[in-house]
Amino acid sequence: MRLTPSEEAEELRTIVRAFLDKHTDHAVEESPDAPGWDPSVWHRFACELGTAGLDVPEDFGGAGAGFREIAVVAEELGRSLTRLPWFSTAVLGAGVLLHTDDDAARAELLPGIASGGTTATLAYREQPSGEAVDQPVTTTTTATADGSDWHLDGTKILAVEGATVDLLFVTARAPEGMRIFAVSADAPGLRRTATRAMDPRRQLARIELAGTPARPVVSAARAGTVLAEVLDRAVAALAAEQLGGAAAALDAAVAHARDRMQFGRPIGSFQAVKHRCADMAVQVEAARSASAWATAAAAEAPDELPLAAVTAGLRCGEAYRYVAAENIQVHGGIGFTWEHPAHLHFRRAATSAVLFGDKAQHRERLLAELGV
Repeated sequence: MRLTPSEEAEELRTIVRAFLDKHTDHAVEESPDAPGWDPSVWHRFACELGTAGLDVPEDFGGAGAGFREIAVVAEELGRSLTRLPWFSTAVLGAGVLLHTDDDAARAELLPGIASGGTTATLAYREQPSGEAVDQPVTTTTTATADGSDWHLDGTKILAVEGATVDLLFVTARAPEGMRIFAVSADAPGLRRTATRAMDPRRQLARIELAGTPARPVVSAARAGTVLAEVLDRAVAALAAEQLGGAAAALDAAVAHARDRMQFGRPIGSFQAVKHRCADMAVQVEAARSASAWATAAAAEAPDELPLAAVTAGLRCGEAYRYVAAENIQVHGGIGFTWEHPAHLHFRRAATSAVLFGDKAQHRERLLAELGV
């Protein structure tokens, strides 16, 4: 199992970084109803760069690459903090269809997602906390059959980009057990509300369904397994994103420590600042190792992914929160202001650390995976 990026992945990194550098805007609107991502930028990013369907097979309009390429894009988006519906679409939405046992749904829906023409997300959470990452199958949302038609009733929360995407994959309890359904954004009985989150660059939404028409895309026999696989994929991709954010925060801290003069010398020459930056670098390298394992496992060794993903989720989440907080301290007063992007990394780090399970849940799952 190779832990280092391929030459092709590094070429992709160069292209994606150049694109995001051009389109990154650190101005923030506090309202959850703010316009958010730019459709023209998304079209170029998803379609022209081909990032929406990186690991989608070529038969379905994708690039036929692998998870290493997914991790590269996630890492670069973490560095830039550009808001785009890539994570929800390429990681969550595509992940459901890549693992489903419904060939017809895959053939119908994957090409739109791979082209970027259809944005998607996964709505599965119903409780803000207390749900174990390795037990994601509990749901009170119900699915009722009327002949060949299905209707959903229930509420989901914390759906990434849930208020803006075109297609939602929703978990619901059918008579034969939990299934995953596809719900169109314009379906009757569907209400989507953006919720205020600490991170203004990652929209989370509340999804309410009242007799909402839906199409089953994952059978009851496979739904629990598919959901667990998609969430492992999401944790691994999020770990790469957290690594990118931590690396960017470290770079910003080092640059400021080098350029900021005090008492006639750079503040980086003072021992307190120098040691702070060194500790940040240790955290980033630890996160890099954990993320590399999770990425390699997702690409080549799916049997190792549950353990690798939860390890990366724990290590990268803690590293990002530490480095983002230390970056603010190195920048002094300006690190706490809206005029500096340091606060955006701090907010993203805090939100991402609990997006698919908090530190305690990751630790419990890690112990379970190790048989402790």
